[in-house]
Amino acid sequence: MINRYKSLALQTECQAINTCNDRDSSYAVMQQTLQKVFSQISAAKKFLGPDLRLIVLPEYFLTSFPFGENMQEWKEKACIAIDDDLFTQMQKFCVKEQVFLSGNFYELDAHFPDLYFQSSFIIDDEGKLILRYRRLNSMFAPTPHDVMDEYTKIYGDDSFFPVAETKLGNLACIASEEILYPEIARCLIMRGAEVFLHSSSETSSPQLTHKEIAKRARAIENMAYVVSANSGGIAGIDIPHSSTNGGSKIVHFEGHVLAEASAGESMVANSYVDIMALRDYRSKVSMQNYIARQRFELYAPSYQSFSHYPANSFKNETPNKDLFIKTQLKVIKKLQN
Repeated sequence: MINRYKSLALQTECQAINTCNDRDSSYAVMQQTLQKVFSQISAAKKFLGPDLRLIVLPEYFLTSFPFGENMQEWKEKACIAIDDDLFTQMQKFCVKEQVFLSGNFYELDAHFPDLYFQSSFIIDDEGKLILRYRRLNSMFAPTPHDVMDEYTKIYGDDSFFPVAETKLGNLACIASEEILYPEIARCLIMRGAEVFLHSSSETSSPQLTHKEIAKRARAIENMAYVVSANSGGIAGIDIPHSSTNGGSKIVHFEGHVLAEASAGESMVANSYVDIMALRDYRSKVSMQNYIARQRFELYAPSYQSFSHYPANSFKNETPNKDLFIKTQLKVIKKLQN
């Protein structure tokens, strides 16, 4: 067990692959991006020292996001499987640099050939892929919830909220806007999570954004560290470059910000994570021990009795953007009645 180590929310520019015309050209961009990330991490470790053991990368750092592409076009252009050579390179790099690496990408799954998932991952310092979390709430991307019955048959009930027990503590991933859904973080701490690895691509502002408030709230209410990496801008797409730029940070389990980056590519968002201090904090009887006084049985019947966004929404339907909109309109109408 490494009781105290340095973590880094690496704020790196995302090079969009949207203008690439085929798989070969988009894959070349992904490869170039990955090599740049490797160089930045290696330099950061030289600068910050050997205590740097955990690095979190921004959301969809290899590709950016679909911007006009339909699901089939994006699947062919931007999605990879976990046995892809890009993952092999990341695994070898983690062994070489003796770091844990977390990020987020668009993933292919042979069990669901017509879909892709937005997935977060953790690779440990032995080069093992120790955690893969698939985003459960999304505006226009498929999620396991959309094919829940079939997904559960294949992967089991325990697959939705994975937590990795490691020498850096119990690590879990939260993807992007899911930091706004307290149930995600709560289900993860039920399973022992101590450090939330948050890959994001979001608006940064001098004012408190929704996600900024949520990061601190999730840290406080779950008594957990949050390592949140935002993009250092997105290049190669029509939206203004710095719309998602800045504010990568590490949040202490009491809710205060330990380190935060300004705009641009940066390694400034680095700080120590003290797992033993967190465990000691959780072990005390106090007004601040919020998780020790949680009464889940009170809430379970409400979650069981009310359905908002339906599971298995892809059943007998062709998944596309129109289906997402139609489903959400149905939910809104139901909530208004």
